[in-house]
Order: sequence, then C-alpha cells, then structure tokens
Amino acid sequence: MNRSCMQKEVMDLKSENMKTINDILYQHAPEQRHSLAILQEVQKEFGYISPNNLLAISTYLKVPVSEIFSIATFYKALSLEKKGRFIIKVCDGTACHIRGSVNVLEEIKRALQIKENETTPDGLFSIEVVNCVGSCAMAPVLICNDEYYGNVKTGQAEKMIQSVRKEADANA
Repeated sequence: MNRSCMQKEVMDLKSENMKTINDILYQHAPEQRHSLAILQEVQKEFGYISPNNLLAISTYLKVPVSEIFSIATFYKALSLEKKGRFIIKVCDGTACHIRGSVNVLEEIKRALQIKENETTPDGLFSIEVVNCVGSCAMAPVLICNDEYYGNVKTGQAEKMIQSVRKEADANA
C-alpha cells in the first residue's frame, strides 16, 4: 500500500478513537523525536496501541510504520494487544521468587483460567510477570492496576481477584 493510500485510509476513519488519537498527535510537533511520547500517551489512553493508531502516528510523523512498530515493540511498557481492565502484575524479582511468587502466579492462572500475557474472555483481567517492582521488603508482591498487595500468601490472590470482580460488577 503506498503512502498516499495509507494517509487517505487514516483520514477516512470516522471513529471516536481517531478523534482522540488526533488530539494526542496535535499536542506534539510532527517530529520523529516525539515518537515515544506519543506512543506512551496512546498506551495510557487506550490501554494498547492498535494497528490504526500505529498508522496514524506514522502518517503524522512522516516516518515508516515499521519504525513506529519497532519502538512500540522495543519497550515492554507498550503493548500492541488489548489488555484487561485490570492488569495483575506478579513480581518475579529475586526476593519475590524466593518467597513464592511462582505459587502466587499459579494460583492466579488457575483462578482466571488464563496464562501469563493473556486476557480473560470477559476482558476484565490480564496477567503479566514483571522482573522487579522495587518492593522487595513486601515480597511476594502483586500489583493490580495501581494497587500494591504485599506479602501475598496462597489463597490471598484468589480473594483479591474476587474482590476486584465484585467491585467491577458493582460499577458496571
């Protein structure tokens, strides 16, 4: 697909999504040096970076989409796949690993019936394993969105999931 066709395709999109992506883009000068900042804002707004958003960023910055894709896949904090509303991060740094994070991870996988880097069919939960969250004194540590759970023992992870699910149902 040539560049002019890609530009027209991006501009023809009439979704609310494009309104917001344009709002993000126009906050930055159309210079390649803003690639990462734009990707981070898109990630924050939508929870992931869609193919349409990659294309819109590429078109706006006038750089190949492969370059934007390369940046988006280099940084672990950026995702090209839609994630759950609640992202459960299981720390597997040295302290957490020694204190049983593997068992906590297995409990979460059983409770949600998914594997790490997957999302539940209802789109509510995703599981990620991270190297270190810097809370070694509280090992093992889970993070659900921005809330930290420390000294997690077997059985506590499943209770946390049930609590989050109830809260999500109440706010639905």
